[in-house]
Amino acid sequence: MNVTVNVECTPEEARTFLGLPDVSLIHEKYIQTMMETMNGSNSVEQMEKMFSNFSPMMGDAGMRLFQQMMNIGVGGSGGTDKSGK
Repeated sequence: MNVTVNVECTPEEARTFLGLPDVSLIHEKYIQTMMETMNGSNSVEQMEKMFSNFSPMMGDAGMRLFQQMMNIGVGGSGGTDKSGK
């Protein structure tokens, strides 16, 4: 017998229901710190160097994803990619 139950709730309501801690203050502080750090970076190379420190946590797949996002961002801002386009 299979039973399916659909529950509509916000992420905050789900977190409370499951007894998970509210980490929104920590998340806001982390985002604020990252934005301040990124605003101090003047180039993609500086940002890549900064994020390479996170490499052990992110792993190779995470670093490749970051590099793809940076390439898309540079391409969308009118910059050139590595092929010179």
